[in-house]
Amino acid sequence: MALPDPWPSTEPFATGMLEVGDGHRLYYEESGDPAGTPAVFLHGGPGSGSAPWQRTLFDPERFRIVQFDQRNAGRSTPSAADPVVDLSSNTTAHLITDLERLRTHLGIDRWLVVGVSWGSALGLAYAEAHPERVVAAAFGALTNTSAREVEWITRAMGRVFPREWERFAAGVPAAERDGNLAAAYARLLHDPDPQVRERAARDWCAWEDTHVGTFPGATHDPRYDDPELRLRLARLVTHYWANAGFLPDGQLIRELPRLTGIPGVLVHGRLDISSPPDIAWQVARGWPDAELVLVDDAGHGGGSWVAELRGGIARL
Repeated sequence: MALPDPWPSTEPFATGMLEVGDGHRLYYEESGDPAGTPAVFLHGGPGSGSAPWQRTLFDPERFRIVQFDQRNAGRSTPSAADPVVDLSSNTTAHLITDLERLRTHLGIDRWLVVGVSWGSALGLAYAEAHPERVVAAAFGALTNTSAREVEWITRAMGRVFPREWERFAAGVPAAERDGNLAAAYARLLHDPDPQVRERAARDWCAWEDTHVGTFPGATHDPRYDDPELRLRLARLVTHYWANAGFLPDGQLIRELPRLTGIPGVLVHGRLDISSPPDIAWQVARGWPDAELVLVDDAGHGGGSWVAELRGGIARL
C-alpha cells in the first residue's frame, strides 16, 4: 500500500490559552475541519512543543486537529526557560489532567490520540487513565520513559557512543557521575549562574543530538542552536527523566489491557538507538488491537517512520 504524501499544513482556525491551575496557561490551536473527527497530537521532548509539521500527519478534510504545548513548553506559560521557573507542578499526572481539561474546554467527547517519542508515553498513560475518551490511537518512536530506559539512554548507551558519552558524563561534577545523570544535569540547569546553566544545556543537547540522529542522512538538529529552546528542552527532559516519567515502574505495560477494543498503530524504527525497538514490541504484545510497524531505515529522530505513521493514521 502506497503511503500518503504529507497533508498540507493548514493554518489554525482557532487558537487560545487555557488556564489549568498552578499558575499554568496552555497554548492550544485547532486546524483542519471544525466538524471533522477530533484528533489530538502530543509532542515529544518532554518540552519540544507543537509545530506546523505535525499537522501534515492528518488529512485536514477529515480531522479536527488539536495541538497544544504541554506545561512550561512552547508558547505555554510560564516557560521552562525562565530563570526561576518552578517545575514542581509539572508531572505526568498533571499533563493527563490538562488533556481532560482541554478536551472538555473544546467540547469534545472522544478523540483520536496521536503522540511521538515522549508523546507516546503520555498518550499511553492518558489512554489507560481514560479509555472511554479514546476512539483510536497512533504512536511513533515509542518510549515508556521507564527507569530502565532512562538508565539506557543516559548511561548504558555509552557502549554505542563511547567518546560522546564521556563528554556527556564529564559535564557533571566527578562526584555525581556514578549516580542519576539526569538529576545531576537538572540541578546544573537550575544553577543560579547563567553560565553554568548554558553549559549544561549545551552538553545535554549535544548528547541528544548524538543518539537521536541514527538514520541515513541524519544531520545536526538546528533547534539546538537556539539558546532558549536548549534550556527549556533540557530542563524539561531532565526533570522527567530524573523521575522516570513520574510513573510507577512498569505501569504503562501492566495497564495495557485497559486499551482492549481500542484500535491502534505503533510505528518504530529498527535503527532507533534512543528507544530500542523492544519498547514498541512490548507495547504491541500487551495491546492486541494495535498494529505494529517496524521501519528498517528509521531512527528515533527521523527516517520513513513519519510517513508510516501518517499512513497508519489514515487507516484508523
